[in-house]
Amino acid sequence: MKKTLLIIGLLVAGAFSANAQSISKNAIGLRLGDNDGFGGEISYQRALGDNNRLEIDLGLRDNKNYDGFKATGIYQWVWNIDGGFNWFAGVGGGLGNYSGKGNNDFSETFVFAAGDIGIEYNFPNAPILLSLDLRPEFGFGNNFNDYDNDIAFGIRYQF
Repeated sequence: MKKTLLIIGLLVAGAFSANAQSISKNAIGLRLGDNDGFGGEISYQRALGDNNRLEIDLGLRDNKNYDGFKATGIYQWVWNIDGGFNWFAGVGGGLGNYSGKGNNDFSETFVFAAGDIGIEYNFPNAPILLSLDLRPEFGFGNNFNDYDNDIAFGIRYQF
């Protein structure tokens, strides 16, 4: 718990001491990862200032064993590295639901807390943003009350 509070404190302190930079006002695309069967998400980013933004992701899943969705909102701080590279970190949470099919007769809606840390590349001559991030998630539900790490690759169009 002390480590978590220390990390959050460092992120907040870093956000206030970061150099201002220009991030895209809007970006939309895909975030492709692998967390409990949610292999892909539709992802939208909205700038809230020069070095912070809100990311909203919606993952849907339909296979022979279950249906599900997961909606995530993450507040992110963005820091410039050099040459079009940025790194970012954030905190947030979301809501999800799984419904089993066939012999897997279950259904549960759950909430989760999430963090986010990653690196991105903003192409100088094209409105494309590529990213790689790690998103730890802590679930709060009857069956889905565990800890997951989601590593994902993102590709977004900036406008």
